[in-house]
Amino acid sequence: MTYNEVLAAAKTEVGPFCKACPVCNGRACGNAMPGPGCKYPGQTAARNYDKWQEICVNMDTLCPNAEPDISFELFGHHFAAPVFAAPLGALKLHYGDKYSDQEYNAILIKAAKEYGIMALTGDGVDPAIMKASVVDMVKVEGMGCPTIKPWNKEAVFEKLDILNANGIFAAAMDVDGAGLPFLKAMNPNAGSKSVEEMREIVNYAKMPFIIKGIMTPAGARKAVESGAKAIVVSNHGGRVQGGVPSTAEVLPAIVEEVKGEITILVDGGIRSGVDVFRALALGADAVLIGRPILNAIYGAGEEGFRVLMDKVVGELKSTMTMCGAASLKDITRDKVWLG
Repeated sequence: MTYNEVLAAAKTEVGPFCKACPVCNGRACGNAMPGPGCKYPGQTAARNYDKWQEICVNMDTLCPNAEPDISFELFGHHFAAPVFAAPLGALKLHYGDKYSDQEYNAILIKAAKEYGIMALTGDGVDPAIMKASVVDMVKVEGMGCPTIKPWNKEAVFEKLDILNANGIFAAAMDVDGAGLPFLKAMNPNAGSKSVEEMREIVNYAKMPFIIKGIMTPAGARKAVESGAKAIVVSNHGGRVQGGVPSTAEVLPAIVEEVKGEITILVDGGIRSGVDVFRALALGADAVLIGRPILNAIYGAGEEGFRVLMDKVVGELKSTMTMCGAASLKDITRDKVWLG
């Protein structure tokens, strides 16, 4: 199948809120929640997308002609590309009835491992969601990263016990999930975490820990202090707070604050290999892509995932060739024009 065929198939499977748009730019869904939209005023997903498009890449073809090397190492493991699948949840509520969270994650985990990358998976009120993802990760040598909501400490530790016992590659927490209504209603100590609380959680995990939802240099510094091995610069797709800047806008300052001390991942509006190049040029080590992967899987399952990834990887390699970058380390700040 072609990418356009995958999207056409997805249009018949998602909805009514998601439109499987040719470019997922956050406009057609707006502040539709439930659905893939944003918290009022519903502009953050569009801002995420738009700000990447404002960054131009600098062409330079007076360089050796070689196949770009996009291999990426994270926590001692070599991956085929610096692109991972972002965690998504409550799929039947937001995207339609085709897949439960467990069914979607099963496809995603397997497809990502076979492609040579990694899936981060979502969490939910139902504990069976994360348990099922662990079972599917065990089938692929533990490769994956369950993303735990900032529940109270006892619930987090129970989930980490399962990950620790099964040799899962990495664990994460989307700390910005503290803004979700069901977490706000929980007691005790669910929601926002202090550095001390986060350090206790990170130390309890027997695998590298990623903190997702960092949007300021101060937040990045606190993640380093907590002992996390990586952060994801992310505003949760605009779903937890309106009126926030895009990830592209805050990334450079975060990179300046903690580059070299912690691995920096970024998500939010990244839709093409050109966007991946832009993010790496601004200092990210790798990116996460969420909603386009969901559309691809809803359209054509594992084949849809491969078609989308081939598209993104092909665009990244092409941009590297046209901008004189033979490897990921060559994608430096001077490779983009910020105006």
